[in-house]
Amino acid sequence: MRRISTLSLVLLFIQAGVTPASAQWADALRKLTEGDTPKPVKTIAHFQLEGTMVETPSKVPPLFGSKPPTSMKTLLDRFRSARLDENVVAVLVDLQNVSLGIAQVQELNAAMRQFAAVDKEVYVHADSLRTLTYAAACGASHISVVPTGDVWLVGLYGEQPYLRNALDKLGCQADFEHCGDFKTAPESYTRTGPSDAAKEMTKWLVDGVYDELVNLIASSRGVTPEKVRELIDKGPYTAQAALEAGLIDSVQHRHAFLRDLKKRHGKKTRVVRDYGSKDAFDMPQDPFALIPWVMELLNPSRNSHTGPSVGVVFVEGVIQLGTGESSLFGAASGAFSTDIRRALDQAARDRSVKAVVLRVDSPGGSALASEVILDAARRVAAKKPLIVSMGNVAASGGYYVACAASTILADPGTITGSIGVFSGKLVTTGLWDKLGVNWHVTRRGAMSGLLSSAAPFTDPERAKLRELIDGIYDTFLEHVRAARGDHLAKPVEEIAGGRVYTGRQALELGLVDKMGGLQDAVKTAAKEAGIAEYEIRVIPEPLSFFELLMGRSSESDEFVGMGGTNRHFLTDSPLVRSLFPALAGVDPLRARAVLQALQCLEVMQREGVMMMWPGQLLIR
Repeated sequence: MRRISTLSLVLLFIQAGVTPASAQWADALRKLTEGDTPKPVKTIAHFQLEGTMVETPSKVPPLFGSKPPTSMKTLLDRFRSARLDENVVAVLVDLQNVSLGIAQVQELNAAMRQFAAVDKEVYVHADSLRTLTYAAACGASHISVVPTGDVWLVGLYGEQPYLRNALDKLGCQADFEHCGDFKTAPESYTRTGPSDAAKEMTKWLVDGVYDELVNLIASSRGVTPEKVRELIDKGPYTAQAALEAGLIDSVQHRHAFLRDLKKRHGKKTRVVRDYGSKDAFDMPQDPFALIPWVMELLNPSRNSHTGPSVGVVFVEGVIQLGTGESSLFGAASGAFSTDIRRALDQAARDRSVKAVVLRVDSPGGSALASEVILDAARRVAAKKPLIVSMGNVAASGGYYVACAASTILADPGTITGSIGVFSGKLVTTGLWDKLGVNWHVTRRGAMSGLLSSAAPFTDPERAKLRELIDGIYDTFLEHVRAARGDHLAKPVEEIAGGRVYTGRQALELGLVDKMGGLQDAVKTAAKEAGIAEYEIRVIPEPLSFFELLMGRSSESDEFVGMGGTNRHFLTDSPLVRSLFPALAGVDPLRARAVLQALQCLEVMQREGVMMMWPGQLLIR
């Protein structure tokens, strides 16, 4: 029975001619508030996963989006509810249309395998599965594909965009300096293909990710890694061929699959679609709940927390200065230093928050913004346990912000490391020449043209820039030494230099402490805090529809205006906004990689010194 406000009851009863003094009032109130105790119904919990899996939870879907994006934390919470729900006898997962990173594949696979501990079967049924979605599906007890379906188990295909020719066509020139032989991120803008160092690093990275994928499938399906490699090299498969090869467990149409599922668990068992999902815009069927629903939608009450909790703060996307502006059209793209600093300060102050998990899924970004976040993380660590959980990517600036943690957890397939620094600028004189615009320059000061887009760096300017980034690189190394100390298997200089690693490789080198996902990090945080019973809180609490509609509420923060608000001169331009939806329709993964490369370039133009992992490696 849904909760009904007293005012709503009063208004509805008076309209019906029932007064508070009458016996009918007491009887009606008792029936509405108590209701009949429902009989337990055996259910199969259904989970529909679509689109790109994100990290940061959101309460409100974008105004013009079909569905809100699914966050990993929200999904894991819903899985946990299904495991603990005595009425849930089995789980059905549809993941064929979801886009996952390698670490998310591993966490989703592990989450499905956890149902075995409570003797609940997990079923996956699909029309088609690709390499990554198949690897995730292997965590299920039973995989079924329709008779005309297929399993595209073909291995990993990695590629990186290089924008040099595109910049040449625009009349622009990228001029960069970097620290570390393997800090090859600027190559995306200065070359048409990878250098030898970049090729070497990409090879060991993709080899590591491929090994993780093979071992995950092998352990999940109970075969040897050698057998999995053989099966991959013979792919793709029709549904029947996949069944014969032992890749799946049945070939059935949807209706036959569901019919057999109900036979196995009882004909009266019902399938609960999108189990555990909550949509603020779903209108309640109960008319008595309509008024409270409208009031809650327009003026939601903030959750109050008094018991012990583990706070979770997200660093997702390119790290940059300032604040991101969420709206009804969706959240701003990136990890903004002011927002994250404010969240960490809130977690540090709140006495009910006994420990904090910093969940990082970021390729890095601004060096200054990374330092701001690290400083705030240290203030948390001075008061309570701070644990870092690494998602798909926690590299360069994404690793920098982790240096305050007492314990760092990564998934085996997490991409991390890339300890290095670079800086540069985009020279746009050729672009203006194409447009017939000439510029007259008047300058004072030997270094006045350092940030100018008119010409490449002069030798004195380049030397000064090198001095600057060398100093920041030394600071990065000192942070790693102070944070990891005796954990490092080698001198930090041999591990750094821009080198990128998988999570398992980073564990061997001492850059991380444990293998594990977000749930493991929360458990570690609770253990370090010495608490057994606790809630898990997202900090800050996601904004509601009403808060987005009315604008961000003002907060008592003397530094809130410092750093400005994010503006993207490239990705917000009419050309990109009109062109990229079309490109995304044709080739969404490549379009997203190019868009992120442009975003990194504009953050660099705005903020100067960058800590980014080398390029946008697209793996599928």
